[in-house]
Amino acid sequence: MPEDVSLPSAEQEPAPQTSRDDRALPELEGDYRPTAGTYLDPVNPRVDPADYAYLLRMAETLNTTLDLRTLLKRTSELVRAVIPYRIFAILLLDESGKELRMRFQIGHTPEVERMRFPFGEGVVGRVAQTRQAILINDVTKVENYIAANEQVRSELAVPLINKNKVIGVLDLESEEVNHFRAEHLHLLTLTASRIGQAIENARLYSRVTRQAQVLQVLNEISVELTSILDIDQLFERIGQLLRRVIDYQMFTIMLVDPKGELLVTRYAWRFGHATAPSRSLPINTGIVGAAVAEWRLINVPDVRLDPRYHMVNPETRSEMIVPLFYKNRVIGVLDLEHVKPNFFHERHERTATTLAAQIAIAIENARLYQQVVRHEQQLERDLAMARQVQLRLLPSECPVHKNAELAARFLPARSIGGDLYDFAEYDANRSAIILGDVSGKAAPAALFAALVSGIMRSAALHHPSPAEMLTQLNESLQERRLDSQYVTMLYAVWNDDNRTLQVANAGAVQPVFCRGGEIKTLAVEGFPLGMFPEAEYEEISVATQPGDAFVFISDGITDAENAQGEMYGTDRLTNILCGHRELPAVQIAEAIFADVARFQAGKARFDDETILVLRVR
Repeated sequence: MPEDVSLPSAEQEPAPQTSRDDRALPELEGDYRPTAGTYLDPVNPRVDPADYAYLLRMAETLNTTLDLRTLLKRTSELVRAVIPYRIFAILLLDESGKELRMRFQIGHTPEVERMRFPFGEGVVGRVAQTRQAILINDVTKVENYIAANEQVRSELAVPLINKNKVIGVLDLESEEVNHFRAEHLHLLTLTASRIGQAIENARLYSRVTRQAQVLQVLNEISVELTSILDIDQLFERIGQLLRRVIDYQMFTIMLVDPKGELLVTRYAWRFGHATAPSRSLPINTGIVGAAVAEWRLINVPDVRLDPRYHMVNPETRSEMIVPLFYKNRVIGVLDLEHVKPNFFHERHERTATTLAAQIAIAIENARLYQQVVRHEQQLERDLAMARQVQLRLLPSECPVHKNAELAARFLPARSIGGDLYDFAEYDANRSAIILGDVSGKAAPAALFAALVSGIMRSAALHHPSPAEMLTQLNESLQERRLDSQYVTMLYAVWNDDNRTLQVANAGAVQPVFCRGGEIKTLAVEGFPLGMFPEAEYEEISVATQPGDAFVFISDGITDAENAQGEMYGTDRLTNILCGHRELPAVQIAEAIFADVARFQAGKARFDDETILVLRVR
């Protein structure tokens, strides 16, 4: 196949009218034999009835398929039916319109098939440029003819034109001098427009099919990327998925640092292997910096010719930089590289631009998720520390008396809770028993509980009665009033000398006790602390008997639910209390806790659970 040809001018003699069938062509009459090259004007060719029959059959055959490979093969068969050849090729212009590439051939070597033919150079390049068919009877007489096949002696090339646009060249070659006739040239010129139209239809169908496939792949990629929240896994998957639509050889993801001064490599891939990202560049450096500064994709056909290129991979020839936009700012770039010049074309640009928008969103989502995870981890550490502090605020042991034993059990619904309990020793014979429940959950409730506990411990130094203590607490919380924050509380004082229990209640669950197998309730009520100013609290005194078992609980016990939505309630509580009243106070508390856990059957707790037990010896 020639790379260049200089053709002498030759005057076109009219081709004689002949009759023929589709199987054989008669000898051309007269002495017409161009010595070098002949051009044919395709505008006004003469057509005889046999031409019409051939054209009709060609049109019918070519219109039966939209598969480009099948169409080109059928074209070769139709041409062979009227023009005997051994070497045949159809070359098509690439998307840039600068080069011809073989899309189908018969008789050429693989080396020739891989060749590219610049527009305007060589026989096929000149035919594409001049838009005129050419017949060369003896290539050895053509000056500067470059033969890809040394055996070739004659050549026939016809432009393929569709809608006044050259799309390629049909080229026939022979090892015989004068193998092709002017009649062959005439006939092939007539058929070229039909072939060109059929090829363009097939190419259009192929483009539409390929675009549909690409869109489907892009949709699959987008769906998958949005589901990946691990940033390092996301970068790796972006590189893998992008190769499904662009066959790059080197790939880098670079992100703008928080200060907006550097482009930091977060993922790098070279020739089939991921490499450890190790470089960062000033944001105004190289082609990547230009893409960030100009807010646009930059496709460099040959980096050796671009003064902006900052060399990292010496093998690189083609480079395409795609900026990543998120909320009107550039967050980074995709850097695709290849060892071949002019590798990335318009289709790659469209695909990369479309995908870049989804990649930017996926990266930002993953980074936001990372921030949330870091914040949650910090919060977990803070909550763990707060839990330790809260547990330190709770009494480490219960007061010991001659005529009574005390026990306490506490289980927060979350890492820290809003329930509080405490004991205050007034003197050797008297101890205060406190159980409170702060509104809300978790850290806010725990902080408010700590505030209440501090005020209460300070007031307990003066040994107030239960009613006096609740009044003082209410007044103090009114001075430190917080919206929607209050606390319910039971405050009782045990007198070991006379075995009496004084009780006041600020909106908490009423205490119950079991005496001789019978359940009794301490009917004492009052407003929660911190809700109403100048609230008054009543107080009752109970003379106990040996064997009495009192239980103070938060509402997390009675309100505990099972999977069916049933609440634990007071009846189950009192049954356990009376059934275990002969046991030590610790075992009574543990029995109640165990029964509540069995009732819940693994369902998550929604409230703190606290139990205080006083058993009279």
